[in-house]
Amino acid sequence: MKYLLTMTIAFVMLGCNAQQGDSKFPDVSNEQAKELMAAVPNLQIIDVRTDGEVSNGMIKGAIQIDISKSDFDEKIGKLSKEAPVLVYCAAGGRSKTAQDKMKEMGFKEVHNLSGGYSGWK
Repeated sequence: MKYLLTMTIAFVMLGCNAQQGDSKFPDVSNEQAKELMAAVPNLQIIDVRTDGEVSNGMIKGAIQIDISKSDFDEKIGKLSKEAPVLVYCAAGGRSKTAQDKMKEMGFKEVHNLSGGYSGWK
């Protein structure tokens, strides 16, 4: 019986650890993004939209790294992989692509703004 209890606890802990890895790359709502911005002083906010889109406004504190440009990987690679990232585009699709790419590049925590900038206003 003691063995069964120990094994059950071990499986539960392993399951939690597996889920925790995925929780470092979530889609977040506007409200969750604002909470992140208030709570995480070293949050890197990345706008992956084009120059034309950015001319209509950006989230305060964001830097633009256009995902459609050939130097995107190089510029993203210069960011801290240890500090959390909030990435966004116009509606959430391109930023999801950027989030996936950043995960492959070894970033520890990247949040995708699910509604993008169009939902931010």
